[in-house]
Amino acid sequence: MNLFTFQSSLTESNLPAIEKPLNIPEYPERQELHAELNAVAYELLAPPFELSHLVLMSEREWIEQERKLICQLCGRYNINPPNSNENDFSADFGEFRLRWERHTEYSTYTVYRVRVFDIPFEHPAITYVPQEWLASLPGELLVATHIALEDRSRPKRSLHELSALFASGTVIGSRVAGGAASVWSDNQIHSDNFGRILIHDENLRSRQIGRLVQRLLEIETYRMLAMLPLPVTRKIIPQLARADQRLAELTANNVILTSIEDEQHLLNELTLLAAETERLSAQTSHRFNASRAYYDIVKLRIAELREERIEGLQMLQEFMIQRLSSAMGTCELVHTKLETLSMRLGRASALLRTRVDLSMEAQIRDLLKSMDNRARVQLRMQETVEGLSVVVLSYYLLGIIGYGLKAFKAAEHDINVELLTGFAIPVVVLGVFLVVRRVRNMISKL
Repeated sequence: MNLFTFQSSLTESNLPAIEKPLNIPEYPERQELHAELNAVAYELLAPPFELSHLVLMSEREWIEQERKLICQLCGRYNINPPNSNENDFSADFGEFRLRWERHTEYSTYTVYRVRVFDIPFEHPAITYVPQEWLASLPGELLVATHIALEDRSRPKRSLHELSALFASGTVIGSRVAGGAASVWSDNQIHSDNFGRILIHDENLRSRQIGRLVQRLLEIETYRMLAMLPLPVTRKIIPQLARADQRLAELTANNVILTSIEDEQHLLNELTLLAAETERLSAQTSHRFNASRAYYDIVKLRIAELREERIEGLQMLQEFMIQRLSSAMGTCELVHTKLETLSMRLGRASALLRTRVDLSMEAQIRDLLKSMDNRARVQLRMQETVEGLSVVVLSYYLLGIIGYGLKAFKAAEHDINVELLTGFAIPVVVLGVFLVVRRVRNMISKL
């Protein structure tokens, strides 16, 4: 029996039941990660329906208040509230369906209302939610969008009808999902503070509807999130221009410096300019990186729409990328300029520090040379003092010898004091000189 025959003979009936193969320990977050990958990010709805979508920018600490408000709304409609650790919640409240999702820096509230309508956006879904509850939501409004999905049984609207639905009168649109639906918008904020998107179902399957709506909502959300650095970018452009000009001036002044005090003053100015540049970079780098990630998601979601042109209309991709890419290009340019300015400041500071170090080394060398000359002078003075000390010591020793000879003569010994003192002079001077030199040699060896 070969290996293939042996494997084929094993069937599910004769294989042992194993609950945990090999008893391998499970990664602690495996179930959570698997659930996250398989979580349904869209609602399963059937046309016709309308929805209203809100994106509120809020800090992470507001999540408990958001859950509390969701629980209050559930209590008002006798709906089971979300768990205390859930970051998303969806429930049917009768007149409307609400979906809440908490993200890193924002929260989304999507209100669905399944109903037949003649005029889209006339009675938006959000008008059926208690207004006092909406007013209590924490955060700042970033995105507000109405989406209306018309049933395939209704004839397509003409361009004139579409223009009447959008305040600007300018309509953009395309066929999406391989021609299964048509989407129109004008990317404008209307008098009710909401944008508008109209979808006409032509051949959408139930799951396609949810995915299409979710992609459109994500495009609306992430394109605004990608634009967040733009106001800050425009504010710091003049600051960068001034910093660039100041750096050029300081670099030019570096050539004409004549003293170490001027070099240290210039280094202090460069350090202050570098600190200001790093402050701007720290304030914007996180926002720039997040914006880049959001922009990539927008491009991905637009590609997933699989657009086809409607004759005479600009496609969503053309409109979005054209407007958004210009803003993102400005942000990228400023981000690159910040990084370049920071590198130039680092190089200029390093060069100036090297110059200051060389100047200080030259000063230290001159100081050491001066100290060496001073030590030589002191040595010569010391040698002179040593010579004088030999004479002084010899003088005192000869005086002592003279007193001794006088005392000896007073004891009635016939000696010539002056003659003996004179003979003692060379002996004493030589002896003192030898003793002083020996003592100096012993000290120099220590």
